[in-house]
Amino acid sequence: MHPYEAELLAHRLSLNHRTMCCAESCTGGLIGAAMTDMSGSSEYFLGSAVTYSNEAKVKLLGVREQTLIDHGAVSEETAREMALGAAKLYGADYSVAVTGIAGPGGATDTKPVGLVYIAVSDGSRVVVSKNNFEGGRQQVRESTVKEACGLLKDFIEGIL
Repeated sequence: MHPYEAELLAHRLSLNHRTMCCAESCTGGLIGAAMTDMSGSSEYFLGSAVTYSNEAKVKLLGVREQTLIDHGAVSEETAREMALGAAKLYGADYSVAVTGIAGPGGATDTKPVGLVYIAVSDGSRVVVSKNNFEGGRQQVRESTVKEACGLLKDFIEGIL
């Protein structure tokens, strides 16, 4: 089931005759699934790169290896490069990228479970949001999808 935020985003994209794409890590394709759950999604949705590994982030999205070394996969800098790389890869008007720790493992003292960076871009400008979602793995992933769709909608509308 797609969240209400995905419906609002789809409506905004369709209304403006614009396209979007995704670069997903911790959501594993859930944003793409939410956006394509609606009829007519081929008008605005170009694709989603599920780049779970660092190697995929580098090879598919052009994330710099030095960024991953210096800041880690779960960072503002990586999310920013993922969003720019996805927009370039797909040639979309807008992109959204997510990278985070859904849990239950993978956390560190400085990067707890629920930490998710969401980046939205128009191919040149990028806005990154740092989030600390509550709950278990599925709840973190679902919260990320909702927030990512809402963030991109606000970006498109000029609120961000």
